Amino acid sequence: MIKITNLKAGIEDNLILNGVNLEVKAGEVHAIMGPNGSGKSTLACVIAGKEEYEVETGEIDFEGENLLELNPEERAHKGVFLSFQYPVEIPGISVSNFIKTSINERRKAKGMDPMPTPKMLKMMREKMELLSIKKGYLSRNMNEGFSGGEKKRNEIFQMAMLEPKLAILDETDSGLDIDALRIVANGVNKLRTKENATIVITHYQRLLDYIVPDFVHVLHDGRIIKSGGKEIAHELEEKGYDWITKEEDKKWA
Repeated sequence: MIKITNLKAGIEDNLILNGVNLEVKAGEVHAIMGPNGSGKSTLACVIAGKEEYEVETGEIDFEGENLLELNPEERAHKGVFLSFQYPVEIPGISVSNFIKTSINERRKAKGMDPMPTPKMLKMMREKMELLSIKKGYLSRNMNEGFSGGEKKRNEIFQMAMLEPKLAILDETDSGLDIDALRIVANGVNKLRTKENATIVITHYQRLLDYIVPDFVHVLHDGRIIKSGGKEIAHELEEKGYDWITKEEDKKWA
């Protein structure tokens, strides 16, 4: 589905990603872990097309198309979704209107008519039930006055409604208590199909107890230095990142 080759990118003169190689196939869940400053969120932002990041070299192939040639809106219309680490508040815009606009803009880009209101409301109710979201939620302003858990649940609700091909979850577990974590993870698991894929970015193994990845990758100094199964996450929880980074430093010594 997505293949990243020798990706080097950063902000202005600060190179953050230093040759990332990653391939994610349809139906797979990949977890990316790494210490602060390793480039995890930068990778997510570059895939999504945030304009402050500059790509020096490399390719991002998404279903046979070069993502780097598309603006953020075009990438979203193609099916790329980014769940933000710190969702912003949008005063004056209700959740329902935001979702309605997002869905219909995507349909418009595909040459489709707007989704009929009864169909959209039915879909919203189904997804709210999936994520244990209470009545009255749709009329609230986007993220305004939301708790940390509500903001993250709202991100997953958007994902559920938009049904992206590739979902990138940037530290979705940040600030969540165990109950909210279970609800969010349960929603992610139920949305998983053989046609979509998910990249989960996290510091902690605990999220991966609920969203079980097919592969785990460790990012360090802008490069993926180790890949494997879910057992890597357990080793990181037990030993920290030092045991991997020390092995890598020996290779380059």
